[in-house]
Amino acid sequence: MFGSTITHDNPLIVYSLSDASGQTAEMVAKAIVSQFIGLPIRIVRLPRLISAQQLVNMVKLAAQSPCVFAYTLVTEELRLTLEAEATKAQIPCLDLLGPSITCVGKLLGVEPRHEPGAVHAKDEDYFRRMDAIDFAIKYDDGKSPQGLVLADLVLVGVSRTSKTPTCMYLAQNQGIKACNVPLVPQAQPPRELFELPPNKVIGLTVSPDLLTGIRTNRLASLGLPPESGYADKAKISEELAHAEQVFRRLRCPVVDVTYKAIEETASEILAMINRKELLA
Repeated sequence: MFGSTITHDNPLIVYSLSDASGQTAEMVAKAIVSQFIGLPIRIVRLPRLISAQQLVNMVKLAAQSPCVFAYTLVTEELRLTLEAEATKAQIPCLDLLGPSITCVGKLLGVEPRHEPGAVHAKDEDYFRRMDAIDFAIKYDDGKSPQGLVLADLVLVGVSRTSKTPTCMYLAQNQGIKACNVPLVPQAQPPRELFELPPNKVIGLTVSPDLLTGIRTNRLASLGLPPESGYADKAKISEELAHAEQVFRRLRCPVVDVTYKAIEETASEILAMINRKELLA
């Protein structure tokens, strides 16, 4: 349609339009464009189009260059406005959702909701989990004693006992605000940790042999020599013994993470929570 007018200085613009975030339209547009690698095509994402006048103005501006509209507008008024304005401007339109929604509606014998952004609808549980994830990141690795007071759950253990990924898993899947404190013999844990009730803290431990292997591999991935004390089995045994002393002082339950996936460790912790051993 545009022929020789499309050049690297004047590329074909694929506008991904939406009355919601525009993520779906952009992803489909990228999938389309990926079939024409090397050709002068550019994707422009235009989300949150909520009025007909916005579309009228947008089409006028877009018509100045070779372009195509790929849209996921579910509001009927906006779809009709875009199609009408695009037809007048002779700009091709790709309705990425409409035909599929109509087809499924006919099969079910019901009218679709026509609700923008329904796939990303955010309820109370969603926000709770997002807050928990932010919390886990903010207070990871004992960054601030304040996190210990605000946390639902505190994990303690030596390095490489899966404290951080377990906190993230609990946050993402259960909305639990968890933080963690690393235990090393050379440093005292924060005073605030010992002021917490035992049912708010859980220790993570692991076998010395497995931890030695994990840390050796970690050093190798960083290009560091395996002779480092970080992966020395004798020093690791000392660290684990020191951690056991801290666990006893805290009077907290302990989970052995040896050969356990993150999901298994989290499941064991959740079982404790359900038995009211934690978070009571």
